[in-house]
Amino acid sequence: MDEGEPAQRRPTVPQQVRELLIGRPRDLHDRRLFHRLSLIPFLAWVGLGADGLSSSSYGPQEAFAALGTHAFLALAVAGMMAFTVILIASAYSRIIEQFPHGGGGYVVATKLLGPRAGVVSGSALLVDYMLTIATSIAAAGDAIFSFLPAHWAWAKLPFEAFAIAGLTALNIRGVKESVLVLVPIFLVFLATHVVVIVGGILFHVSALPATVAHVRSGYREGLAALGAGGLVLLFARAYSLGGGTYTGIEAVSNGLPIMREPRVHTGRVTMVYMAASLAFTAAGLLVCYLLWNVHLVPGKTANASLLEGMTAGLPLGATFLVVTLLSEGSLLVVAAQAGFIDGPRVLGNMAVDSWVPHRFSALSDRLTTQNGILLMGATSLAALLYTRGAVSHLIVMYSINVFLTFSLSMFGMLRHWTAERAAPAALRARRIGLFAAGFVLCATILVVTVLEKFAEGGWLTAVVTTTLVALCFLIRRHYRRAAATMERLYAELGALPTPDDAPAVEPDPKQPVAVVLVGSYSGLGIHTVLNVFRAFPGFYKGLAFVSVGVVDSGEFKGEGAVEELTRRTEAMLRQYVRLARGMDMPATYRMAVGTDAVDAAEDLCLAVAREFPKSTFFSGKMIFQRERWYHALLHNNTALALQKRLQWAGKTMVTLPVRLRET
Repeated sequence: MDEGEPAQRRPTVPQQVRELLIGRPRDLHDRRLFHRLSLIPFLAWVGLGADGLSSSSYGPQEAFAALGTHAFLALAVAGMMAFTVILIASAYSRIIEQFPHGGGGYVVATKLLGPRAGVVSGSALLVDYMLTIATSIAAAGDAIFSFLPAHWAWAKLPFEAFAIAGLTALNIRGVKESVLVLVPIFLVFLATHVVVIVGGILFHVSALPATVAHVRSGYREGLAALGAGGLVLLFARAYSLGGGTYTGIEAVSNGLPIMREPRVHTGRVTMVYMAASLAFTAAGLLVCYLLWNVHLVPGKTANASLLEGMTAGLPLGATFLVVTLLSEGSLLVVAAQAGFIDGPRVLGNMAVDSWVPHRFSALSDRLTTQNGILLMGATSLAALLYTRGAVSHLIVMYSINVFLTFSLSMFGMLRHWTAERAAPAALRARRIGLFAAGFVLCATILVVTVLEKFAEGGWLTAVVTTTLVALCFLIRRHYRRAAATMERLYAELGALPTPDDAPAVEPDPKQPVAVVLVGSYSGLGIHTVLNVFRAFPGFYKGLAFVSVGVVDSGEFKGEGAVEELTRRTEAMLRQYVRLARGMDMPATYRMAVGTDAVDAAEDLCLAVAREFPKSTFFSGKMIFQRERWYHALLHNNTALALQKRLQWAGKTMVTLPVRLRET
């Protein structure tokens, strides 16, 4: 095929199917694109706050179960739950002010405690968000199958696996699209649970004196049986094991980049919505368990038992029970959104900092972190299958990582405000008090959960998170060694002259032109240019530099991001042109902006080939002295992938090696 591909290519059948399922590519040059994709407070509450709100379906139940026969402590635990939600939400509202570009616990720990603490927090968050998906889906299965016949239990795990696969596909399509689909579910959950809690308390108004008397007698009997210290320990255990209630609060801080401007205001309003709804729902359900004397039954959630007691004998009671439990199960599916939204975002931030493979910062043509979404889906499915959907085991694994991140964030902010001398004394004292209290509560829950549940999944969490941290350090070391080698190469070649006053001479399209693909002004690009003339002395009469500005999660952070990337890419190409003209070589440049480097580069190169018919394409590629299996994972194969495509189009592309020796 000598004439190249036609300008308009007909999409293949797989491409048509993909577009049908996921949608058409986004227009990067739409100046309103970020505004269209960003979330207002209500939608952010649905997409991110649903994780926190849905935890009321399993957090209070775990706390109530830990009380055993001492259910009278439920009132105190409920009050402490509401207080903790408000305290942690207040602390994270201050974190949003301090870090208006988002990033959550990973960025907070990195900036305030250092990169090592940051990678620990980031790794814990990655495991946390993976378990967020698994826990939410497993709890959804429990809620839905609570009112189905027992002989249907075999379908629970397949149903949960299918839900994870469906959410993975939905999130690849786009964050806002996935949130909009789930808004009705969120609203039904809110409405039904307000009715359950308010109705559950009002129906027992006449019985409140008897309940108060029961609680008082319970305290007296508990003191006699356990002593004051024993009651305190029992309370602390139940409170800590209900820590799953607070696990979704961090999601708002981490998801700040997808919120509508002004982001800080949107984030704080979203946090208020989530804190108020979670405190009301979690504490209210726990109080209702006590008032309605709920007993935990195997195969049935506490909420299902509560609803059965409340709706027995009422007109349409069975219908309300089914609708409420369906909304609960469906909201738990919605809650998995936080894992799909924030997990890939943390992964992208860590990829930009070279803790994980750089490919996890790449965006799809729908501007989603597709690689991260697929990883979150696959790992959460593995966790679900490993535990066979056992929520009690998943919550333990989930809570440990959440409170590790919470503790690091609270300690980092406490350290920051302790060292802050410029702020007014009264403000500084309030902030120190807030983050000190937050750190003590979070660290207490973390320690108690680890000690109590180490044998029930805590050990596995420790192993997985520690292994991930170690892997991150190995990846970072590899990238730093490769970068150091490239810096030495640039130091050797970067002193070549790049005069600003060299005459601007365009290459002659009738003469042979070397088209050099470059990603940045570096030793790799300069080395490639020099190697062209070493390998083909006197043959090429001009140079054309080609580059694609890749929009990834590190670049797409708001309106104007594409314009800024275009400006930087063009400035880099102009530097190469000055280098060529300093060598008395006619030169020009061409550029494009896209999310996929290979696709955009292919289209750009074919256009350049039509402009310069006698062109040959050149690209540099790092070649390691000893190739390892992991090199293909850590370094993209853009040059080789593009070479195959151009060769199929009948164009010549030469990949020139740049040898790297790892020390």
